[in-house]
Amino acid sequence: MMKHFAILLPTFLLFATVLIAGESEEKSSTTAEQSSPSSGQASAQDIPSTDKESWRHRYELGPGDVINFSLFGRPELDRPGFRIAPDGTISYLQAQNVNVSGLTIDEARSKIENSLLGHFKSPRVIITPQEIGSKRFTILGKVTKRGTVTLERPITLVEAVANAGGIETGLFERKTVELADLDRSFIARKGVHLPVDFRKLLNEGDMTQNVQVEPNDFIFIASTISNDYYVLGAVNNPGVQGLTEDASVAAAISRRGGFTDRAWTNRVLVVRGSFTEPQVHIVSMKDILAAKEKDFKILPKDIIYVADHPWAKPEDILKLALAAFATSAATTWTTLNVDPILTNP
Repeated sequence: MMKHFAILLPTFLLFATVLIAGESEEKSSTTAEQSSPSSGQASAQDIPSTDKESWRHRYELGPGDVINFSLFGRPELDRPGFRIAPDGTISYLQAQNVNVSGLTIDEARSKIENSLLGHFKSPRVIITPQEIGSKRFTILGKVTKRGTVTLERPITLVEAVANAGGIETGLFERKTVELADLDRSFIARKGVHLPVDFRKLLNEGDMTQNVQVEPNDFIFIASTISNDYYVLGAVNNPGVQGLTEDASVAAAISRRGGFTDRAWTNRVLVVRGSFTEPQVHIVSMKDILAAKEKDFKILPKDIIYVADHPWAKPEDILKLALAAFATSAATTWTTLNVDPILTNP
């Protein structure tokens, strides 16, 4: 695995919340309350328009872009191949450390001209882009080529997966099968989980799910061969856990270090199934520990989420549970697949 994947770690800070549309109805049970949110989830086409801010309509300079400078009437002052620094600044002649990050080429030109006014009479600066390096997205998981990709042109989600070599395959009972869990795959933008159904898009060809990829998008193709579950939220050691025959909510929380001091044990959320049509089970750990209810058995890929505050309805806490899963799943994949930043000599 290439070591440059180590630069992907800061990407996971991009999604702190996950948005899942749908309504839930609670149903009583002796061991848990279960609800299945409505499948009336918004289609990908219903994503609020960001055209005014999109790079396809307003290209803004950023760290990594390479631009060429020239001064009208002074060919000897041409300066090609200047890369914008990580802090967003660039220098040309006496215009030193000018912050051009987030500016269009015209705005950057005007700002640099103003910085040169004390040294040239009516300077006319010409800026031309040479290389696009600041517009990137990340794709990880069960695709052939994973990593951070430069957006050199507008592309769609299908193109992004195709450019990554497509879905990984493997052999099962002498048959070639895809290794992706499309029901658990997602694309996140600015910390928000987009309402994209990967199964409809990639298996059924539903192009209404084929969103345009934007800079800083995070695409994660989950694994179908995973036999793990996740314990997240107000536990001492949140993360992924391998499934065993005796796996239950109480045992799972115990294996992850138990509750924190702020954990609300009255209602623990167990999320099961796909992201587009999740089933939720509400488990009272307080009653289980008091032997008033039986423990709740865990299935592969379940998400157990312990809140740090009281909540009434599953939808009140579902977004936080799936947000925690998105972060944990991506971090776990990176830990298992990316070369360490530092290695022993």
